[in-house]
Amino acid sequence: MPRSASSRSTRDRMLDAALTVMRDHGVARATTKEIAREAGFSEAALYKHFDDKTALFVAVLVERVPSRLTDVLDGLPARVGTTGVEELLVEVATEAIAFYRETFPMGASLFSEPAILAAHRAALARLGTGPHVAVDGLASFLAAEARAGRVDAAVDPRASALLLLGACQMTAFLAAFGDTDEAATGDGLARAAVRGLLPR
Repeated sequence: MPRSASSRSTRDRMLDAALTVMRDHGVARATTKEIAREAGFSEAALYKHFDDKTALFVAVLVERVPSRLTDVLDGLPARVGTTGVEELLVEVATEAIAFYRETFPMGASLFSEPAILAAHRAALARLGTGPHVAVDGLASFLAAEARAGRVDAAVDPRASALLLLGACQMTAFLAAFGDTDEAATGDGLARAAVRGLLPR
């Protein structure tokens, strides 16, 4: 059952406010002052819970964006040699498309100013995370499946991970851009991307 506004923690209210402001203005244009005001707190109170805006953005991605992508990627090592490779990749692609569709409009503004992007990149490095994590995790899974003989040894694991996740991200971009042909959701699009990746 959802918690009432009075029972929600300060941190929860800050995350909800950050999601609202970042959706409305993009990450680069969102300010901690505006987020704090939206949450009903001072900016100083915000910094008691989050080191900086990037840490807040990462928390929003993990705790507020409705996606299982991180869980699916984190679980891949334990699933090597179990479920069919195609089915696992379809699961990854389905979650990646949903994740990128939700986050692309928020994050795109980071690329509007080189200084903002550089600061964001440095903050992600301090946190030990970034967009490369998904690629690394998927590439490791494909390499393990190749060693197990379930993926063609000729397949380049990293290139394949980039191709699949890149297709998912492009789908999100086209949907955000307003291309109605790419607005469809569901298993079909993810399955088509995976089948284009795996040799038959």
